[in-house]
Amino acid sequence: EITASLYLLAQKDNVLQAKGEETAAAGGTVTLGCLYNVSITTNHYLFWYKQDGNNSPKFILSRVSRDDGNTAAEFKERFSSTLDSSIRSAPLKIQKLQLSDSAVYYCALQPTVTGNSKTLYKNLWSKDNRILHNIH
Repeated sequence: EITASLYLLAQKDNVLQAKGEETAAAGGTVTLGCLYNVSITTNHYLFWYKQDGNNSPKFILSRVSRDDGNTAAEFKERFSSTLDSSIRSAPLKIQKLQLSDSAVYYCALQPTVTGNSKTLYKNLWSKDNRILHNIH
């Protein structure tokens, strides 16, 4: 019973990236949407990753509340996000667009299920990231 409950809890925690593709001109600004659902209303970490070509996803930033979190040094200048817990949204804003920004961007929710989080967290950060849990 406990295992079943944990599994159901995990299924409720997810992210939604509604638009499949965004097109914008070089030098412009684009905002990529990310809405999330959580079954427990404590602080949640949202992560953004960038994947281009056959490379592993690269960490861009994390947010736990509003502007609190970390941003990787190489993305600090042009990439930003503000987490709004009232509407469960953490959009990624990219400014001064460059051709090299063309990529697949993933929004990820930190696993929150007790007893299962270590495995999920390890997979989320694994070097050869073939599987990214909680990313849709």
